[in-house]
Amino acid sequence: MPILTFPDGNTRAFEAAVTGRTVVEGIAKSLAKAAVAVKINGVVKDLATPLTEDCRLEIVTEKSEADMLELIRHDCAHIMAEAVQELYPGTQVTIGPAIATGFYYDFARDTPFTPDDLVKIEKRMHEIVDENRPFTREEWDRTEAIEHFKSIGEKYKAQIIEDLPASETITIYRQGKWYDLCRGPHLPTTGRVGHAFKLMKVAGAYWRGDAKNAMLQRIYGTAWRTEKELADHLHQIEEAE
Repeated sequence: MPILTFPDGNTRAFEAAVTGRTVVEGIAKSLAKAAVAVKINGVVKDLATPLTEDCRLEIVTEKSEADMLELIRHDCAHIMAEAVQELYPGTQVTIGPAIATGFYYDFARDTPFTPDDLVKIEKRMHEIVDENRPFTREEWDRTEAIEHFKSIGEKYKAQIIEDLPASETITIYRQGKWYDLCRGPHLPTTGRVGHAFKLMKVAGAYWRGDAKNAMLQRIYGTAWRTEKELADHLHQIEEAE
């Protein structure tokens, strides 16, 4: 029977495991609408994460600036990767984290990306956001995951899994039919990402930062909670130049 302790010190006991989504829905409809994730003992997790043991629970909403920005940027990387693979079949994805003001993803592709390509990719990203697809988490068998990614030509993903510790749970996140190896967490749907993002540039990057490895193409983007935050950031860049 998990006992949840909230930031104000109040507690709530449940007879069986519940998810963050169930908890917020039981508190208030307005909170359920605003919630995008939960913090379990200080660690951000998906709303769908089962709560099986006593813990400190905090609800993450769009007003939770740092956590929300991290989630938006992480999701933008996934959305960009889907757009790239859809528009440019045969492109392999490697890694795509959130960074200080946005996100990037490294791609293995023989043909260089052009400024026109970035325009097309960004347009498709906005469409994926509008499709409001749910992010869903799956756990895969390690051996099967390695063989699967090899079978679809994603050798970099297969290598990442091979190099993970044996104790690491292999998790996949889907957004519709597209999926990626990822620890998470993610927002509930692509629609919660919003449209305050912009692709900025392409740069070269060696696989795993080693000059002995293959040169990849890194697409950088910036992402924010609101259009105003994005406009302010772009204005700062212009002034700095």
